[in-house]
Amino acid sequence: MNKRKNESIKLVALGGVGEFGKNMYVVDVDGDLFVLDAGLMFPENEMLGIDIVIPDITYLAQNKDRVKAIFLTHGHEDHIGALSYTLRELHVPVYGTKLTLALAKAKLDEQEYRGKTDFRIVTSDTVVNFDTCEVSFFKTNHSIPDSVGICVHTSEGAIVYTGDFKFDQAATDLYKPEIGKMAQIGENGVLCLLSDSTEAERPGYTPSESIVVREMSDAFYNAKGRIIAASFASDINRIQHVFDAAYESRRKIAVVGKSLEKIFHIALDLHYLQVHDELIIPIEEIDNYPDDEIVVLITGTQGEPIEALQKMAKQIHRQVNIKKGDTVLIAASPLRGSEVFIYKTIDMLFRAGAHVISGKRMVTTSSHGSQEELKFMINLMNPKLFIPVHGEFRMLKAHSKVAVQCGITTDRIFIPERGEVLEIKNERFKPAGKVPAGNVLIDGSGVGDVGNIVLRDRRLLSQDGILIVVVTLSRAEKKITAGPEIISRGFVYVRESEKLMEESTQLVRSIVERNTTRESFDWGTMKQSMRDELNQFLYDKTKRRPMILPIIMEI
Repeated sequence: MNKRKNESIKLVALGGVGEFGKNMYVVDVDGDLFVLDAGLMFPENEMLGIDIVIPDITYLAQNKDRVKAIFLTHGHEDHIGALSYTLRELHVPVYGTKLTLALAKAKLDEQEYRGKTDFRIVTSDTVVNFDTCEVSFFKTNHSIPDSVGICVHTSEGAIVYTGDFKFDQAATDLYKPEIGKMAQIGENGVLCLLSDSTEAERPGYTPSESIVVREMSDAFYNAKGRIIAASFASDINRIQHVFDAAYESRRKIAVVGKSLEKIFHIALDLHYLQVHDELIIPIEEIDNYPDDEIVVLITGTQGEPIEALQKMAKQIHRQVNIKKGDTVLIAASPLRGSEVFIYKTIDMLFRAGAHVISGKRMVTTSSHGSQEELKFMINLMNPKLFIPVHGEFRMLKAHSKVAVQCGITTDRIFIPERGEVLEIKNERFKPAGKVPAGNVLIDGSGVGDVGNIVLRDRRLLSQDGILIVVVTLSRAEKKITAGPEIISRGFVYVRESEKLMEESTQLVRSIVERNTTRESFDWGTMKQSMRDELNQFLYDKTKRRPMILPIIMEI
């Protein structure tokens, strides 16, 4: 499509490779930068107290005059969640489909972004022209409507980014992928394919949503009491299934959870959800109906339902709690690392008297393509070069093996590291340096002010607690005027460790007296002596190493 001869084509992954989430990829065509997605990642277990993680966009901020646009593939948070933080540095148009931009606006409001935004709605038929290239789109099949793949057309061929996708042969019109258009893109010539690797380790095909519809209908029909359906707030396809099953079984639905209510109303207003008005009731009215006529659709914080279910099982949810005879339907795939939390929650739900449907009963399925679907995408696009993206390293490695099975030679496949610049010359990858890339941690309103040192301190505090030592000194008289006082938090229970506290206090006193007898002394040396000697003493006694924080006051 592009008529101009392009001299330089480069690709950079600022996120989404070697990790799950935080998708952000940059296509550099003759110096013009095009950003594909701006996603967040939910914190890993060791990121104590962190709310979300976003890509480091230092490279984009340093080259803001070269950035021409941001393109979004769909409305899930791992693709739009970092947009507000990106727009604080870049003032460029944001292109996306109608639903994607509506969800992006809602996310900007939630993250209290106050700047102006140039949102531009596209369809799969839109072509956006730039000086150096053209950008077009194609529909993909995912768990949220209005999902698209992105093509950056250069004179050497198209750079194709699939976004999240699968191929469901029974997809409804709202979710049908444009397979014919994908094949046409492949016919016209694809220079490089960047493809979703989430389910690259799973052989075969991802089960169809039609199986989920059937299983969910059976579950609703056989449930004797209330149904508590738990789903991700942005899994609009699954939410549609719940409403359809409720309509068939003549049940009313109460929607619970701020993020779910917000996304539900956006999808409803834009006609991406088909719901009979008489189905919906306020949560306060569920006691006005027999239990076998009620469905409660829930999510929790950040659109994730399991924590809300646990509160309901503990009888501490502020709106609705589990009671004997409830059927809990977990229609959400577990987030990475949350499997143990889910099993504990299911155990608690059973203890509370509920019947739980999850796991082996197919009330949910992945929204990403398995190996045979990944092969189908590769064969449709027939790319000269291939980059697996969107996944941890083992997923990227599995996807590269799938590409080899499709006839792409290993020298035309590249698994990138974050920040690695790849130049494409003569249909080959050529490493072209690195740019800053990593994690920016969001904690409350702080952006990037929590780093590895703070996380290390939080980890130490979580493991062995803290010991605060307070001493008041008179420098003139070189003696202790008050204290030492030792305060323990998360280390030992003071009332049961009085002897240990007395010995620790005596040790601190001797350290202070030893230091003050010298002709000259400084607070730094004294504090370090307290840390070192107290640390060794407490380890010998307890085999624990609390964080020791000396506070010396002078009068």
